[in-house]
Amino acid sequence: MNRIGGGCLLAAIGVLSLGSVTGAHAQQAGAADMTFFVTSVGSGKGADLGGLEGADRHCQSLAEAAGAGGKTWRAYLSTQATGGAQAINARDRIGRGPWQNAKGTVIAKDVADLHGGSNNLTKQTALTEKGEPVKGRGDSPNQHDILTGTQADGTAFPAGEDRTCGNWTRSGTEGAVMVGHHDRMGLDDSAAAKSWNASHPSRGGCSQDALRSTGGAGLFYCFAAN
Repeated sequence: MNRIGGGCLLAAIGVLSLGSVTGAHAQQAGAADMTFFVTSVGSGKGADLGGLEGADRHCQSLAEAAGAGGKTWRAYLSTQATGGAQAINARDRIGRGPWQNAKGTVIAKDVADLHGGSNNLTKQTALTEKGEPVKGRGDSPNQHDILTGTQADGTAFPAGEDRTCGNWTRSGTEGAVMVGHHDRMGLDDSAAAKSWNASHPSRGGCSQDALRSTGGAGLFYCFAAN
């Protein structure tokens, strides 16, 4: 190799290396600013998340792996009143906002905006902690059913009919869970079909197979509460 050719090759390698480092830094910077994501994986046990504490730990663990562990992460999930314990509203767990995804796109400026008609939560913006889209209606497999256990305004369901799979402790045929559609699409053009947090209850119980049968994978939303 002549001196000129060798110099060009070394320069090219240097440019490629610098590009890789710059890309990695940009990805880390994006993750550090991230305050919202959809879990890339669920618990593997359907809607049994180990209660709210287990769900929060899952959010925190995924965020840490993505480089955003310096925040307090909370799962967007409600619980119903039972056994003397009061209900917990998902909207009260997630801080004040604003929230943005791994790409820096703001999905909502505050709690009212998140639960209003102008939020920016769509299939294109409801990304995982890795900055990747979640499969939705028309994809294979469809995984647009996102666990919430929550009414459209972000509050818990009344005690009685189960909409949280035993407050996130069941993975069998008993109970059901309310899900939302992250892609805002359903079988029709109804408000429920387009709801990101309150589309329909699961069918057939709380197991991974039951969630999969209605178009889900046991995924849920995570928000930075600070």
